Amino acid sequence: MMIHPKDTGDSIAILGLGKVGSAVGHLLRSVGYQIIAVADQSPAALKKGISFTGGKACKSLTEAAMAASCIIITTPDDAISSVCHQIVSDGAVQEGDKVIHMSGAGSIDLLASARQAGAFVASIHPIQSFADVEGAIINIPGSTFGITADDALREWSVSLVKALKGTPFFVPEKDKALYHAAACMASNYLTTLMHMVETTYQALGLNHKEAIRAFWPLVKGTLLNIETKGAIQALTGPIVRGDAGTIEKHLQAFQERLPDLLNAYCELGLMTVDIALQKDSLTRNQAEIIKKQLKGGITDEHPGNVK
Repeated sequence: MMIHPKDTGDSIAILGLGKVGSAVGHLLRSVGYQIIAVADQSPAALKKGISFTGGKACKSLTEAAMAASCIIITTPDDAISSVCHQIVSDGAVQEGDKVIHMSGAGSIDLLASARQAGAFVASIHPIQSFADVEGAIINIPGSTFGITADDALREWSVSLVKALKGTPFFVPEKDKALYHAAACMASNYLTTLMHMVETTYQALGLNHKEAIRAFWPLVKGTLLNIETKGAIQALTGPIVRGDAGTIEKHLQAFQERLPDLLNAYCELGLMTVDIALQKDSLTRNQAEIIKKQLKGGITDEHPGNVK
């Protein structure tokens, strides 16, 4: 059985009204999907979330799920499987229903109990960062979504993503963890890197706002170059130029002023050398000299060690 991609008449229940559930519910409602019921174990989250999603505020997850033919579970990842099992055990999932979760790392096996009850299951995950509901509503349109779905639900899932003004692509079940790790690096680790930069500028006497003002134009310019040219061609700086003298000065500065950041600088530098080689911007000899410098800077003595 194939679910028709234009079958948007489903009655939808959203279980979990955090940032993702509230934002997705709001956007789906705005394009004509029927958000019929919502639930959250936190009364405060339910009160706030329903203002975005509409629908009946239910006292329990099971009550909300019973009201709908499409159940979207947007609880924390660790609760997805148990919530699914609970609503199935309570008889809220019927044969032919759709049960969706929006976890990036979680497999559709988290919904195994719903599948056993005769439902179609899918994971539909937006590759986006959500600081708050309002920001999520702005950021979701234009985002790419990773879809892992039962065959019967693939076209329907694509239709849902397009309704959210997103770009769909299919992620094999076996690759879910790697897919999510890439998203974490793009967002979480980028944030960590920016914190390292901010810490370095603050060591020079700038306050928080001054530090961000100092490096943010550079970050925006770099991101634009990556977007238009790709990461390899966007790479600039002393490693690309084979400037071992500058790298040595960097290492000395970190050793003296910010030793906790030294190992991270060195490890990132080693990866940057390999990218620079792909760009054909330095010789093998230059690369080996800089790699030797960077490897020599790595120590087990500081918390920043990632060896």
